Formats: sequence, structure tokens, C-alpha cells
Amino acid sequence: MSSDGSSTTTLRPTVRSPDAFSSSSHPLSNSLSSLSSSRHSSSSSHVSKTYKQASTLFLTRRLPEALSTILPVIQSSTETDGPADPAPVARASRSTRIKVWTLYLTILNAIVELDPDEGKEAFGAQDWRALCSKVRDGEVWVEVVRYGYHGAEGDVDPDVVVNLATLLLAHARTQHLNQKRLEDYLAASLAPNLDLTNRFSDSPNPSGRFHSRHRSPAKRTGGTDTPKDLNTRVKILELYTLHVLPRNEEWDYAREFISMSSILDDERREAFLQALQSLQDERDEAERREEEAQREEEERQRREIEEARRLRAKNEERERKRLEEQRALRDGGGSEVDYGVEKTPSISGSSKGSRTNRASPGTASGPPAISKGGLARPRGKTAATSKPTFGSRATMVMSRLAGLMEHLGASFRTNPMLLMRLLAFVLGLLLVLGQKDIRERARRILKTGWDKIKATAGMGVKVSYI
Repeated sequence: MSSDGSSTTTLRPTVRSPDAFSSSSHPLSNSLSSLSSSRHSSSSSHVSKTYKQASTLFLTRRLPEALSTILPVIQSSTETDGPADPAPVARASRSTRIKVWTLYLTILNAIVELDPDEGKEAFGAQDWRALCSKVRDGEVWVEVVRYGYHGAEGDVDPDVVVNLATLLLAHARTQHLNQKRLEDYLAASLAPNLDLTNRFSDSPNPSGRFHSRHRSPAKRTGGTDTPKDLNTRVKILELYTLHVLPRNEEWDYAREFISMSSILDDERREAFLQALQSLQDERDEAERREEEAQREEEERQRREIEEARRLRAKNEERERKRLEEQRALRDGGGSEVDYGVEKTPSISGSSKGSRTNRASPGTASGPPAISKGGLARPRGKTAATSKPTFGSRATMVMSRLAGLMEHLGASFRTNPMLLMRLLAFVLGLLLVLGQKDIRERARRILKTGWDKIKATAGMGVKVSYI
């Protein structure tokens, strides 16, 4: 027998008894088991030390150093096209393995949540985008299964599955990938384990060492051996039925999966169904509120459009009436002038007629009176050609002022900046007039102007009196 534990066949005439062979093989198997346990303990110790260093770096927000520290224990040193060798974390204890994978997923979550500028500065643009793509495309799940559990989907620790599903739930581009991964895990973990290698783990056959070299570190037992395992499996079902499936609009399938699940008891099944119904009701209520808000917004826009059209039509009608009034006033004034021109006799007559007109202006035979513009107005047509009265002019002025105010109000509503400019102008004017020297100068200018007006008016009165 060789030193590395491999057996060799020798052609000897003597034959050993079974008892002798058994007694000689026990020390070799004991030495192999002790060597394996020593290697396992040293590997677990190395993984624990690495975990502590990486966790310390992560707590101090040194994400690049934390990631580079933990990568050597979660990735295989050999990269081949076939099945990869397990990473050092696969040979650690179950608790250490779960803590290492949890820390790794937590570091990835923190990296993805970084701002683009901060992430590119810390890891470089290309590496940061690659890490984000690994999480958002679900490649991290494949990495965990390949390096940590030798490609056995159902052997992944349930706590690691919970962290993976939560990570994809927060950052995956679509939850269909998360749904597929969870379904594969549930199907693989509930399938019967036909691997009989563990049954012969105590066999003295040295060739068993080759099979145990790639055996998954987790036992596939359905995840319900202990209350903690049962709670973890219920957590996985909660993520799958109450978070992932509703995101994919799989309400009926989620309800059916909860009803048919053998992991849930009646109380938990009822709680899951009520929670699912509450989520669906909240989703329906949110959609209804969104539709109502959209309808209200459309109704408000429609009312604003109708109000703008009504104001525009009202302004156009008011402008049309104003133009008609101005046209009517122009037409009335023009006919009066034309009528006076037609009926006014020529004033280039004889001087005798002029003297007679000046001598007896009140006689019936005299010519009609001459107005200021030199146009005669017949006495019989005074009522037909009279100018608008003071009341009509005042009414027209008031209507125009009211129209101007409404037009200004509409302008302020459609263009609020106009009102802001007017207020700014008034404030600026008040600030300017608030200065004493400017007030004195304005007072002097107004006083000088008022004195000129009074002097002009006085001269006019004197000339009129003379």
C-alpha cells in the first residue's frame, strides 16, 4: 500500500486472513480521517479570519478592499470549462459558510447602491458596471451555486437563498429571473437525493476520498429538519409568493401555490392568503387612485381649454362690438358733416347779403346760422343730427374701462409675468420717490409746470375778456 492511501495489488503466495487485513486497514483509515479533519479545520480557520477582515473593512465603508479580501475564499483557483472545484468557503463549517456568503452579497448590494460617480471612482467605470451587471442579471446566483456548492442547486443553504432572492428583488432588471431561480431551487431541494456516497462515508475504501472531494457541503434534507430550517423555508416561500410572483402579476398562481404547499400549516396558509389578498387589494386601489388622478388631470386640462376658449370668444365678441360702435360713430359723424355741406349755401355772395345777414341775424328770411367749422346746419334737422349726449358718452367710456379691466385681468391670468413686471415697476417707482432729493426735484418740476399752466390760463382769460 502506498503512502498516499492508494492500494496496490501484489502477487504473493501467502494469503492474509480477513481479520489481519481489517486490523491493518484501520490505522490507515484513522490517519486519513485525522488528516482530512486537520485540513478541514485549517481551511475553516482561514475562512473565518478572512471573514473577520472583510467585515471590518466593510463596516468602515472600504468596499474595494472588503471585496478584494473576500474574493479569494469564495472563488475557485482553477477556471475550467467543466465543473469548477469548490472554493475554500465550501470546505468551511455551515455557519461560517453562511456568514461569508451573506457578507459577500451585502458588499455587492452596497456597491450597486453607490452613486454612478462614486462607484466609478472607487472601482473604475468598467469594473463597477461589471459588478452591477452581475447583480442585475442574476449572475451572482450562478456564481454562488458553482463555487460554493459545486453546481448543486438544491444544496444551497436556505439562508443564502433568502439573501440571494432579496438581492435580486431589490436590484434585478426583471423578477422573472428571480422567479425561475427560486423555482429551480424549490424543485431541486424537494427532489429525493439518490446520491449514496454518504452511506459509505465510513468505508475503508480509499477511493471514496475522490467522491467526497466534490461532494456538496450541505445535505439535501428539504430544509425542515429543525425549527430554524423550517422558518427559513417559510421565509423563502414568503419571498416567492408574496413578493416575486405579485411583481410578475402571478396572483392566481401564488394563491394556488400557497394552498398546495406542504410546508405551511393551516394557520400560516391562511395568513399567507390574507396577506396576498391585501397586497392585491392595495395594488387595485393604487391603480384606481392613479386612474382617478389621471381622469381628474384630463378633466382639469379640458376645463382650462374650455375656459380659455370662452374667454377668447368673449374678448373677440367685445372687440367686435367696440369696432361696430366706433364704425357707427364714424358713420354718424360723417353723414352729419356731409349733410351740412350739401345744405350750406355759398358764402361768396354779394356784400349786401352779408351785411343784411349781420344786421338782422334773427329774421326768418336770413340764411341759416354758420357753425364754427363754416358749415350751416338747418334748424329743422337738429334732432336728427345731434351729437351723442353726455350720458351716452359716459356709458361708452365706462364700458370701455370695464372692457379694459377685463382684458387686463385675462392678460394677467394668461401671462402672470406681466403683473410681476407691473408690480416691479411700481415698487421701483416707490423706491425712486423714496429718495428726498428726487422728491424735491420732482416737486420743483411740477411747480414750474403748474406755474406755466396758470400763466397760460390767465393770459387766455385776459384775451377772452378783451
